[in-house]
Amino acid sequence: MSAPLLAVEGLTAGYGEPVVGPLSFSVAPGEVVGIWGPNGCGKSTLLHALAGGVRVFAGRAAVSPGLTIGYLEQRPHRPQEMPLTGRELLAFAGVRRPPPERLAGWLDRRIDRLSGGQYQLLSVWAVLGGESRLVLIDEPTNNLDPQAEGLLIEMLAAQDARRAVLVVSHEHDFLDRACQRVLDLGASGKNVRARKARGADSAAPHRDGGDGRGPGDGPPLDVWVGRPG
Repeated sequence: MSAPLLAVEGLTAGYGEPVVGPLSFSVAPGEVVGIWGPNGCGKSTLLHALAGGVRVFAGRAAVSPGLTIGYLEQRPHRPQEMPLTGRELLAFAGVRRPPPERLAGWLDRRIDRLSGGQYQLLSVWAVLGGESRLVLIDEPTNNLDPQAEGLLIEMLAAQDARRAVLVVSHEHDFLDRACQRVLDLGASGKNVRARKARGADSAAPHRDGGDGRGPGDGPPLDVWVGRPG
């Protein structure tokens, strides 16, 4: 069984005071893992903590040596009247892989003239199309119609077996179709209940409650999509 890319042990995080935790779980290479819970339970705060964006009060998140993180915030920042094209956005994020065919027609259009759903999918590809081995995605179904959501699921399913993806969403059905496992934080955000999802047919071996073997502290952030200037 391969060592986890991410091992979270007793992590408690927040801002002026704790918002989420203590939580323990691990994520293995090849997994797409969903994070679900009611509004206010700390799902987004957890991703921010893994990306180094909020205060950690206790515990730790250990990662494999040399691992880099790609992070897509819940509402990717899009400056108004920005002349940047979709192609330039992906180049700025360090993406070299060609996007799915449906996205290719948007590459030469200005991002301020794309629909909300088009910009959302390009932003998702800005992290999935890069080289980061751990990708954190917050509420990627925002602005997506059912057809676009289906494309998003295909994009997640096509990920490299050496990579892991953590996806936050309030949509049970989306997580069930897109992920191998779903971590339910509950109303308090103080515990993790893992359940198998329908996407588990393609799951890689995983380890819950990571034992910390292999990973080390201090993940470098490779690309952060959504944070303004």
